[in-house]
Amino acid sequence: MRLSERSPAFHRSRRPLRAALALLLLLFLAAGCGYGSRAPGAAAAPAVGTGPPLSADEVSIGYFANVTHATPLAGVQKGYFTRELGGTRLRTQVFNGGPSALEALNAGAVDIAWMGPSPAVNGFLRSEGRGLRIVSGAASGGVALVVDGDAKVRGTDIRGLRIATPEAGNTQDVALLHWIGEQGWEVDPRTGRGDVTVVRQSSKEIPTSFRRGAIDGAWVPEPVAAQLVAAGGRVLVDESDLWDGGTFVTALVVVSPSFLADHPDVVDAVLRGSVRTNAWLKSHPAEGKTAVNSAIEALTGRPLERGVLDAAWRHVSLTDDPLAATLAEEADRADRLGLLHGAGGTPSGGGTQGGGAEAALRGIFDLRPLNRVLAQQGEPAVDDAGLGVAGRGT
Repeated sequence: MRLSERSPAFHRSRRPLRAALALLLLLFLAAGCGYGSRAPGAAAAPAVGTGPPLSADEVSIGYFANVTHATPLAGVQKGYFTRELGGTRLRTQVFNGGPSALEALNAGAVDIAWMGPSPAVNGFLRSEGRGLRIVSGAASGGVALVVDGDAKVRGTDIRGLRIATPEAGNTQDVALLHWIGEQGWEVDPRTGRGDVTVVRQSSKEIPTSFRRGAIDGAWVPEPVAAQLVAAGGRVLVDESDLWDGGTFVTALVVVSPSFLADHPDVVDAVLRGSVRTNAWLKSHPAEGKTAVNSAIEALTGRPLERGVLDAAWRHVSLTDDPLAATLAEEADRADRLGLLHGAGGTPSGGGTQGGGAEAALRGIFDLRPLNRVLAQQGEPAVDDAGLGVAGRGT
């Protein structure tokens, strides 16, 4: 009997082949270009709960080994996801940054991933809306401009200094360039040259460059900001102070649209695990910090120093709400800077076609699965700021 391509049995029959191909891709990329934070053989052995599998025999999730991804770090370690998934195997993959996580999502190597707003937005635009959907929030805040404590800075005047960001056009890079423009200073968004020199470096390299004096500061998320403070820096700008209400999105949960269409029950289960993990982390902060740091140590070989972890934990807020309106504002800022990438990865040049960033982002959110889960928990629904699938006209 030939199975229907929409039937759960068809997809279960294809999962072993897909898992093997995904693992081969991960091994190739890990060996060739530093893909993920583990050694080659990067995908962890799958974990499985009890009971029958859902519509997919396996689901693969990806995330980073940092504090803004506390939800998957703790949720995997404490078993919240496996309990919700029952007999569906949970495979995990840890990445160094959003571009590699997005690449894996596009390749089918992961089904669901935690990432920052910038790679999510660019991934959606480059694929003309076919590459991903945002299905939940993960974290808010936890970003700061930290400068050398010995730097001669009057007020917040950083002209003449070398300030690092994790990547050209990434979320923190856009935030820094936007803030610089608001001060009336000029910097070329492409080269980083101007009244302030913007240096693009990976988050792993920034603390070393800071200690060596190669940079004077950085606009970075936690725990890097806390690491710079521990190395003699001081917080010059807390980005939370620049947003109404002090909240803005720093981490999101995204899913492959095909996986969402084929396995909505699995997506619901992962989101239930996420919501319940967040509730536990908020009600058990001491245990939560320990769980997150243990996961970071297991994944990287070294835990965060206690003072760094405590400082980072204070500045990051875990949230199921994706804070959609702030994502739209972040994308609009990137668009005005000419750093928003459209279809094919082409920079926008300042002003996307079709009515700006907001029009281009319609359909990036599908919060129906999350709102189902929240309703089951007696929690209020969250809003997509008009950027949900219903507004896409498809």
